[in-house]
Amino acid sequence: MKATKINGLDLYQSQEILRAIAHPLRMKILQFIDKHKTVNVNKIYQTLKLEQSITSQHLRILRLADVVKAERQGKFIRYSVNYEKVGQVVDSVETFLNEES
Repeated sequence: MKATKINGLDLYQSQEILRAIAHPLRMKILQFIDKHKTVNVNKIYQTLKLEQSITSQHLRILRLADVVKAERQGKFIRYSVNYEKVGQVVDSVETFLNEES
């Protein structure tokens, strides 16, 4: 398999990011963040009825994959979707699919 590279991401990097997103609970968290544009961890776990530690673990995976951005505001950390990174993944996968045709 050829390493397709677009916008600085190859297919392997995109695969790792997609793997981070693919978990059902992380998808739910990501959708919640997307809906609210920017949100703190308290709002996420209280609204989604999750344990704080589980929410933090999943947010850590999303942060490490660079799918969400974390910004400190006072004593809270607010999360938002990194649309640029998500767009790069989509572009990488589309390029790969178009090359395979």
